[in-house]
Amino acid sequence: MEYDPKVPTYQTSDPTSFAHKSARERWPAIITGAIDDVHRTVAKLPDSDKDVVAEGKSIISSLGSLKYELQHNRTLSPIPDDGFPDIEGYNLELAARGPPTWHNVEWLFAECYLYRRLATLFSTAKTPFWRDYDPFYRQKMETFKSSRPAVLELAAEYRGIITQIRASKAHAPVAQDVTDEKAIEEAEKLLFVEMAEICLWGNATDLSLLTSLTYEDIQKLQGSSARKQSEKNILVNDLERAFQVLNAAHREGKECRRVDIVLDNAGFELFVDLVLAGYLLATGLATEVVMHPKDIPWFVSDVIPKDFQALLQAMADPRAFYENQDHAADEQGANNNNDDTTAKTTPPAPLSDDEAAAIKFLFDDWSHLHSEGKLILRPNRFWTHAGGFWRMPHVASGLVEDLKESELVVFKGDLNYRKLTGDATWPATTPFTEAIGPLGPSSGIRVLALRTCKADVVVGLPEGKDEEIRAMKGGGGDSGARMWAWSGKWAVVQFSDGKA
Repeated sequence: MEYDPKVPTYQTSDPTSFAHKSARERWPAIITGAIDDVHRTVAKLPDSDKDVVAEGKSIISSLGSLKYELQHNRTLSPIPDDGFPDIEGYNLELAARGPPTWHNVEWLFAECYLYRRLATLFSTAKTPFWRDYDPFYRQKMETFKSSRPAVLELAAEYRGIITQIRASKAHAPVAQDVTDEKAIEEAEKLLFVEMAEICLWGNATDLSLLTSLTYEDIQKLQGSSARKQSEKNILVNDLERAFQVLNAAHREGKECRRVDIVLDNAGFELFVDLVLAGYLLATGLATEVVMHPKDIPWFVSDVIPKDFQALLQAMADPRAFYENQDHAADEQGANNNNDDTTAKTTPPAPLSDDEAAAIKFLFDDWSHLHSEGKLILRPNRFWTHAGGFWRMPHVASGLVEDLKESELVVFKGDLNYRKLTGDATWPATTPFTEAIGPLGPSSGIRVLALRTCKADVVVGLPEGKDEEIRAMKGGGGDSGARMWAWSGKWAVVQFSDGKA
């Protein structure tokens, strides 16, 4: 707390904030989803697994108690010790805050506390089956399966781009006979922007917010036509500055050109993150890409290492994944056979040979990059600490030193943006470099935030832009709420050169 920005933060008690809506509507729905998931798994377990079944029912009961506490505005209680050192930090901060009640507490702290406490219900389990259980895994894989049209479109596009790059003497996305360096650089820049914007709008499937979308709704949020329509909604776009940094290192022949991606959502968003990573490695804009997942299930859809393996497994046999109605059911023991909605669903259309080959191309490419050590997963417990990234130099100095080795650190999604800015009530015109505090100028870290807006905090806007959008339909008007920033319709892409 002592290292956080000296600016008030968003509180669950503020009726004009998305924090207020989250505590009263979103969080109970998320816990209900976890209860349903565990119940489905327990129902599929064999009778012989009596201890596993009994503990599953106990976890369901504990989830129900947590939901009751939340809905009835009880005091936040200390988190049981599961052997990881971050628990002490959570509980010390909880005590220093009062402790608070659910409906009158700092939003960022309470939301992190919720997921950390939920995680202990599984990490403290007596049976190994539940200890590594992810109550959100099923949702993540089903949502990735529902993204099939966008996956197929991007798979074909990626295969074509990578094939073209490998055929080009310049290792650039232009025809082999093009030798004009300016033309090559312009093509490289345009493709970099396209790839990064795919990454940006991939965040449209954040499960912690869009919990009730149908498959058709999700498909409308993805694909090239949707991205083109959304370009006008990027309020600040610093992608060209980020490209210049990477391109300069490439032109100078710098031996190690590392790019880091602090991941956000699994499923389709992880898929597009890998598209960006593969492109950067193919063109030489990066020699290695380090991806930072969470260690524990987090904010419903955030990436944990198992999600990376599950994605590759799905792509290794795309027909089995996309043509089998029940394949989205996870290896945790559940399927949809008993669901009435599934029984009435039209069987998925078979993949064409070319569609299956395109997905298999990506699987082969990414598996090869991973095995060669060019595509690296590097989890760190800091990413699931309670506070913002203003604390990083003080509580995770080793992580800071590691990130300094990177040419560019890409922070994906809304939560990472909230943590970068301390989730504080900055005026919207506050410079991004100021709002990210110790990760800004002179930090030694180049920061690129790719964020679709799904929470109140937003910085770096031109004078009058916030007021202009508030005045639009659904923007919040004179209510005092920045409602336009809750929907994911608007985005910011912001850069800070901490090495300058």
